[in-house]
Amino acid sequence: MNIVVNEELKAYIDPLTPQEHEALERSILAEGCRDALVLWGDLLIDGHNRYGICTRHGLPFNTVQATRFQTMEDVHLWMIDQHLGRRSVSDFQRGVLALRKKEIVQARQARAAAAAPADGEAAPPAEAAAPAAAASGAGEEALASREAIARAARISSSQVVMIEKIRSQAAPEVVEAVKSGVISINAAAAVATLPQEEQVAAATAGKDELRQAAKRVREAGKKRKPAAAAAENVSEQPQAEGAATDELQALRERVAALTAENAALRARLEALGDREAAAPF
Repeated sequence: MNIVVNEELKAYIDPLTPQEHEALERSILAEGCRDALVLWGDLLIDGHNRYGICTRHGLPFNTVQATRFQTMEDVHLWMIDQHLGRRSVSDFQRGVLALRKKEIVQARQARAAAAAPADGEAAPPAEAAAPAAAASGAGEEALASREAIARAARISSSQVVMIEKIRSQAAPEVVEAVKSGVISINAAAAVATLPQEEQVAAATAGKDELRQAAKRVREAGKKRKPAAAAAENVSEQPQAEGAATDELQALRERVAALTAENAALRARLEALGDREAAAPF
């Protein structure tokens, strides 16, 4: 049997830790390879660790064909869904996988929208529309919100925000630390706000320094909040005083206008009284 191992596909999901790999090897040596390897044609898409162990020890294994895939994106989405359902996958890994799924599905939907016929154009024939519908992500959850991503990954929305920050800002050394469980998602997100060279230095120094760096970032953030609030109050005070002065001036002008109006009314009343007194009986 010819089985092709694509190294990029093999690395698409984070590898097992040495301890997890050793446990899997012990299990296969004791009980055999119980789960079938999944192939797409000749391409191995699930069971890379089992395949390596069985090949190394000359152990038999079974295979099953996945026939519903049309593109490598289909393979990636299937791999993501498989690992999102596994209890052994960490919160960080599930969050990363859910974000990858969101990116794939949204890219598909964007391509489908771009390929859709404009108003007045003829729709493509039914046989041509079927692959386009599959590529559009029909039936796939779009994961358009952080809440949807959190549900798919079985984590909180705040953890999704932190994982996004880690993916976009963290140095590779910090990412590796959170993947391996050296530091928490919360700590890694805090360290990710530091300059790259400081992140690398903290990760190189080890777990304690990473945690201390995260603590320093949090404490600095707590100090900035009262200072920012005080600055905001100071900046608002002149505005409040200016608004009060403008209101007082407006009231003064209104009082002056009313006083002048009252004086004019009194003068008219006095004039009317004089005319009535001078009129003959």
